Amino acid sequence: MPKRQYEVLPGSHGSRVKIKAHGGAVLRDPRINRGTAFTHEEREKLGLTGLLPSHVTPLEAQLHRSYMRFKNASTPLAKFSYLQGLRERNSVLFYRLLSEHLEEVMPVVYTPTIGEAIKEFSFWFQTIDGVFLSIDRPELVEASLRATEIAPEDLDILIVTDSEGILGIGDQGVGGIQICNGKKSLYTAAAGIDPDRMLSVVLDVGTDNLKLLNDELYLGERHARVRGERYDAFVASFVDAARRVFPNAMIHWEDFGANNAHRLLDTYRGEICTFNDDIQGTAAVVASAILAGVQAKREKLGQQRFVIHGAGTAGIGIADLLVDLLVKEGLTADEARKLFWVTSSRGLVTDDATQRFRDFQRPYARGIGELTDWDLDHPGLYKLADIVRNVRPTVLIGTSGQPDSFAQDIVRDMAAHVERPIIMPLSNPTALAEALPENILEWSHGRALIATGSPFQPVVRDDVTYTIAQANNALVFPGLGLGVAVCNADRVTDSMIAASAEAVASLADARRPGQSLLPSINDLRRVSATVAIAVAKAAEADGVAQEPLTNPVQQVFESMWMPNYPELVFD
Repeated sequence: MPKRQYEVLPGSHGSRVKIKAHGGAVLRDPRINRGTAFTHEEREKLGLTGLLPSHVTPLEAQLHRSYMRFKNASTPLAKFSYLQGLRERNSVLFYRLLSEHLEEVMPVVYTPTIGEAIKEFSFWFQTIDGVFLSIDRPELVEASLRATEIAPEDLDILIVTDSEGILGIGDQGVGGIQICNGKKSLYTAAAGIDPDRMLSVVLDVGTDNLKLLNDELYLGERHARVRGERYDAFVASFVDAARRVFPNAMIHWEDFGANNAHRLLDTYRGEICTFNDDIQGTAAVVASAILAGVQAKREKLGQQRFVIHGAGTAGIGIADLLVDLLVKEGLTADEARKLFWVTSSRGLVTDDATQRFRDFQRPYARGIGELTDWDLDHPGLYKLADIVRNVRPTVLIGTSGQPDSFAQDIVRDMAAHVERPIIMPLSNPTALAEALPENILEWSHGRALIATGSPFQPVVRDDVTYTIAQANNALVFPGLGLGVAVCNADRVTDSMIAASAEAVASLADARRPGQSLLPSINDLRRVSATVAIAVAKAAEADGVAQEPLTNPVQQVFESMWMPNYPELVFD
């Protein structure tokens, strides 16, 4: 990673910079390179005379050209490749394009296209912004972080993956660095976090992906994924080094496997400023949609009965946050958990001695004795249809990865007992969705309140256009990261996560039929700023903010980097 060739002038928030480079080096630094947008006077002072075509092109014209090239790329992967090259040449232009065409470009720089880019990482590799840490060379961890030449005070967020649970496609080895860069792009486009104040990191602990291990082009360590004590020691060495090198940075854990995600979060959340998007980010955006749905029904959260189909990392994370919100409403934690029924691959999670479950599922295990009077399709088996029939849930959440598991009879049964059921098929991509919105609306006679994991087009039914809310983590994590940076929080508390969910919910109004449970992706800047203010205030209330909040709105606004060419200052 090259040393930065510019200096942001104090108090300018990136709007005024002094360029240290000269000649061709200016064009090789993506943060200061503006290509043909350099004026003739700037070209002369920077030693660029003759190195660019004569015509001076303003940013708006460059944006138009870049957008047309993006549109003309023949495949999603070709579009991704073009955008990656643009980011490596001119970061202002890349983020301006992403910001102004967010709804169209986001599926390319993030899901679903980034999944294909991750699979092809070793084949497509040229250069990439990020740090690769190997479990076979743990003694180099700190030196690798310092090699970035980023000053300790100049980094706000470390986005870290071990690549085991990438986007539903599983173990992808070092290719997982791309998911970190995808999240980095959204932090900037949505919340205005300066891209140079973030760093992507992949923890290369090997891979169990046999296709990668047998690919002569694969760029990661060529051995099976390391687990157990050696894995834990490596993660600990990274955390210790990160605290020394970047003491103010939040560690954002991304796409760790289910066995490690909860455990690492629980291990470090009391020691460092850390956040797991798959657990806490997913939970917050889903909770936001539920809060909006409950408000639309003019009910309280404590009046709901929750069935979560898929008690993995995401599902239990959702349940944990909802319990926090229920406690805030006045219930005890034990009372709140009694409102939940969660399923694993074997059906309802119970305290039956013959059933095995993970530690993080244990608080939601139902007593087998309370099920003796249940009406079951098959004695001794507690499947989703049985749970819905006997519980009569008001909220049905799908994080199972089991397509079509919200079958017609299940949705009709739920809708027969609930006037406005909240139904959320969250598994993605679309092929894994528990049900399609148009079917849910048909089976519920248009009464269901819906949020999905994948994007869906609006559904028209009986002259009503139903906007389908997408429970996209981008509604939460950018604003959370911004809020943490603004107040320099030294922890991410449960109250801060709850505050982010409530902030997003406050921007939705689903009282009228067809209205979305969540704000639009096109409104991410406003959403992220709202979340950041709420998170910073919660951090201050919890005593974890290290910078005073004298004027939260102004402090958040001033902290949001804008993709504009800065004023150049010369000696």
